Amino acid sequence: MTALVNVIVTLGMLYVVPAGLRLIDPVHLLRTARLWPLAAAPGALCLWLPRGMPATALAALYAAACLALAARAPIRLLRARSLTPPAIAVATALVSPSIAATALVSERAGYRLFGFDLDILALTVPHFHFAGFTAALVAGLVCRAVDGRAGTGGLARWAACSVPAGTLLVLLGYFVDDWAELLGAVVLTGGMWAVALLTWREIRPAGPDRTTRTLLATSAAVLVATMLLALWWAAGEATGITHPTLTWMAATHGLGNALGFALCSVLAWRRLTAEARTAETRTAQVRTADRPDRRPGDRPAPRPRTTSDRVEISP
Repeated sequence: MTALVNVIVTLGMLYVVPAGLRLIDPVHLLRTARLWPLAAAPGALCLWLPRGMPATALAALYAAACLALAARAPIRLLRARSLTPPAIAVATALVSPSIAATALVSERAGYRLFGFDLDILALTVPHFHFAGFTAALVAGLVCRAVDGRAGTGGLARWAACSVPAGTLLVLLGYFVDDWAELLGAVVLTGGMWAVALLTWREIRPAGPDRTTRTLLATSAAVLVATMLLALWWAAGEATGITHPTLTWMAATHGLGNALGFALCSVLAWRRLTAEARTAETRTAQVRTADRPDRRPGDRPAPRPRTTSDRVEISP
């Protein structure tokens, strides 16, 4: 199980997080996204070292970068002066890696933080890179894309709030009991299934090409299965019914979420935003050609929102 978890976490650190930062804000977070693989490299390296001071020191370097990223969340919320569902989702995404990194430092040091077993701390790392960062990010992206549409806006806003709420409840469940963790799993699963439904019905059909639509369809379909497994495991822990082992969960739920949901979602949304920027550039060129008095550097008129608009919580 250890090698598989390490591969999943490495993927999250080195690609999913920086790619997600570009989706959140490709202007203000561009420099952070470019430098993130350098900051994450010590964290990825420490996974493959035995527990001890060298691994702990490398994990601490990664934790420092994650804490600096988390500090941006309240600043952005204060600047936005509103708690919209996409803003809440994005703030959750920015904070989640710091929780994962804190668990990583403790696990690499062999210290049972808050009394948790080292195996639980090790699994907390991928959980908050994917169920925390990526799930909240995608929920915010979906909400921003479909908010205001008749019949779907309310579901999208609920998903963007319930995914962060479910993630927080799962975290609190670690400190309370298995029943509290089950409640968090129920809320998180409901939110993620709403994200899957909206992705399938509203986002996928608007994909500009077959590859993008396939990536979106895969991410939506995988969520249905992986979150059902999460419910099964949480229910088993709370009630004692037969349920998958942690090793089996890592090989199914963990790997499915990392590759089928997180990676496919990020790749799809990057393609959507790239297509939107290309369309915007073409529109600006056409408008400039139609208006000889417009200079090439003039700012084009505002365009309507599309499904690939980035999540922005600034006013």
